[in-house]
Amino acid sequence: MRCILIGNYGVGNIGDEALMAYFLRAFPDIDWIIVTASPKGEREVPRLPLGFRSFFRPWGKTLQAIARADAVVFGGGSLFTDSESVFACVLWWWHASVARLFRKPVFLAFQGVGPFRTSFAEWLARSAFRSAAFVSVRDSASFRRVQLWNMHATPVQTFDPVFMLFARKKPVPSPKKILTIIPRGRSNDAFFTEVSLVSRRPFDQLRIVLMQPSAQERAMAERIKAAAPIESVVVPVLSPEQLLDEISMSSQVITQRYHGALAALAVGIPVTIVPQVSGDKLWELREMQHDPQKFAELLRRGEDAMAKALPCAVHFLQ
Repeated sequence: MRCILIGNYGVGNIGDEALMAYFLRAFPDIDWIIVTASPKGEREVPRLPLGFRSFFRPWGKTLQAIARADAVVFGGGSLFTDSESVFACVLWWWHASVARLFRKPVFLAFQGVGPFRTSFAEWLARSAFRSAAFVSVRDSASFRRVQLWNMHATPVQTFDPVFMLFARKKPVPSPKKILTIIPRGRSNDAFFTEVSLVSRRPFDQLRIVLMQPSAQERAMAERIKAAAPIESVVVPVLSPEQLLDEISMSSQVITQRYHGALAALAVGIPVTIVPQVSGDKLWELREMQHDPQKFAELLRRGEDAMAKALPCAVHFLQ
């Protein structure tokens, strides 16, 4: 079986790269072609064009790959939300629409959906989801949203599969008492208030972990470092393994990155989760964090549903 795997891959975000690794590992019998912002190998193709510069990339290969595929899988992440920009919803709706033009079944797996600031963004998401052959979402807020959309597929509530990748890591206690802070490029005032409160406690070191080390995130790190009352170190992480190493030696974590929070919960490190807006994925994860056993149960439900939807699937949790 040949499938196209689409996600926010190739932009340097550790959480999205971990999601891609999950699909490749969980479903090894599928012949995957990955749509990525930074294609590097024979099994990777560029995103479809949306903007002037993207028209000069070899996206003809992407159309060929979709035409030859048995199915198109949107593999996890919060693809359909305009919390930061409506552009994301337009981009992924465009990819789903092209898949439909080629009459390929669309699988929307382990998705985070919303929140939406604009009716246009919600319309784009609704359009992409309505005719999908398979839909699973990673939290109850997303589940409530998609239930109202009169879709062809019955939605399945599951959980983010990266949790099980992270849960295999055992904590490595440090002789130092370490506070790990994980900002994002647009961290809000609520995040800095929480950082200010917690960093006053008796820690030996503050480590600022950058999960997508852009200029914006580096600026946020410098702002935190300048205000920190103790020794501070900025650590750009380049892989899920490096993220887990940083988390596992922490005494406490403050994060506004979803997969940073997920890593801390999986490893068992105390974590303060700061949402960006009410009802977003971080808000939902914060509400669920005291019942980690439920994560595995929900994830198994999602994997069982995927196994039935994709005949070549194998269970990652086995």
